[in-house]
Amino acid sequence: MTGRQVTVFDPADYAGGAARMIAERIVEAISKRGRCSIALAGGATPMPIYRALASKGFTPAIPWDKVDIYFGDERAVPPDHKDSNYGAVRLVLMAHAAIPTANVHAMDAARPDRESAAREYGEALPERIDVLLLGMGPDGHTASLFPGSPALEEAERRVVPVVAPKPPPERLTITPPVIAAAMHVVMLVTGAEKAAMVARILEGAATTPAELPAWLARGGTWVLDKPAASGLKEGGLAHRKPDKTIGF
Repeated sequence: MTGRQVTVFDPADYAGGAARMIAERIVEAISKRGRCSIALAGGATPMPIYRALASKGFTPAIPWDKVDIYFGDERAVPPDHKDSNYGAVRLVLMAHAAIPTANVHAMDAARPDRESAAREYGEALPERIDVLLLGMGPDGHTASLFPGSPALEEAERRVVPVVAPKPPPERLTITPPVIAAAMHVVMLVTGAEKAAMVARILEGAATTPAELPAWLARGGTWVLDKPAASGLKEGGLAHRKPDKTIGF
């Protein structure tokens, strides 16, 4: 995981700015290794970003035939269900970008035997994901790693079945070793309702992933809109110019 930095955008510029940052990481990986593996986050925050990445004329241009797409978590629902992360991403990204079908690796979370589905997906994941996108809930969860989840203690398995405290409960999720091994972790957070949790993680005293799972991404790149950054202390990121990247 790269060293921690935080970037704050005005809400109107958030999707485009975050998309450019992600695209630069993708292009960089391809220039170095010939391909890029990216694991996508679900939820509402990244969807406008994916839409921007797939838009015509977006720069930097992404050679999608060299990008392998994975997912950080998935709900145990069919791919056409409204709660499917894959289904949502398919509508805003895969339907508009020239991504070969063979490059998209969906989690089979709806399989009755979720243990085997988790094991197979863990084996399919690259040893180190080039770009891992994560989101964060107001409770500090990330992917489908919720506070107090036994999955947060996992040290060997890379993907596990979990039961979430919010619907739909049955899910698959990556585990802490996957986050720790990723080349670039990008945490995407918007909204004032998450400001207190952002401040607690970025500026608070040390805690444990069991209490705040998003702490696992503390050493990555945090991409915030101004409302999400509004809880940071005076003189901190909330009071700097938007679009400013701050290293730690």
